[in-house]
Amino acid sequence: MKIFIDSAEINEIKKVSEWGLLDGVTTNPSLIKKAVNSTKGTSLEYYIKNILKISKRKPVSLEVIGNNFNDMVREGKIIWKKFRRYGNVYVKIPVNPCLEDKCERDADGIRAIRELSKSKIPVNCTLIFTPEQALLAAKAGAKIVSPFAGREDDYIREINRIKFKKEDYFPAEGIKKMKKVMNDNGIVSGVDLVKECKEILIANKSKCEVLGASIRNQRQFREMALAGADIITVPFSIIEKLLKHKKSIEGMRGFTKDIVPEYAKILGGAK
Repeated sequence: MKIFIDSAEINEIKKVSEWGLLDGVTTNPSLIKKAVNSTKGTSLEYYIKNILKISKRKPVSLEVIGNNFNDMVREGKIIWKKFRRYGNVYVKIPVNPCLEDKCERDADGIRAIRELSKSKIPVNCTLIFTPEQALLAAKAGAKIVSPFAGREDDYIREINRIKFKKEDYFPAEGIKKMKKVMNDNGIVSGVDLVKECKEILIANKSKCEVLGASIRNQRQFREMALAGADIITVPFSIIEKLLKHKKSIEGMRGFTKDIVPEYAKILGGAK
């Protein structure tokens, strides 16, 4: 399984790369703009080039902002042409770009994926909330599909009128209410969504990778890995937490206290 960092902060990307954990980067225009605003005298374009260079040929997803076929294809080609020389660029395309329920452009995302794929431009299809969407995006040519696990958990709680905080843990097996498991058309949790996306692609012999997105906590990271996600994209704050456990610190204190002076001398730690 690959670990991507969901960030546009140069220092965060550098740290994860130095730790040897960086397999790729996901970002969006809002994250990039926020990072650029904290860096005086840096243009948005220059900043994106730096992200790509620091990522050392690891996949970096850059998102279009259009919400119709022509705009998404045009923007995707601009992103590819402008930045591909600096790194391994993936264009992020929403599976369905509609801004309202009644819309005649439901298929524009899939059409844009197909068109960009014909030009050998790798696509990360984002905002996946059903296994069917994942399958159709893969059939259109997407290299990566990104089911949003945390937002799926939010939605299941919202439609069932359950109060929650976004960081609250949502079990992979779902939550029972009135002796029934809450669900979104059969999907009982964000982790379940990731699992079913992976299963439907395997059943259809697709090589498209499933990227678990919208991670809320480290427990969810673990369950997505167990569910078979090919990639998990994680904010820096959660990557740090993945390395922590109270007993690890306690154990290190004991090991340090019990160091044998002669052994430390062999290792150059004592005079």
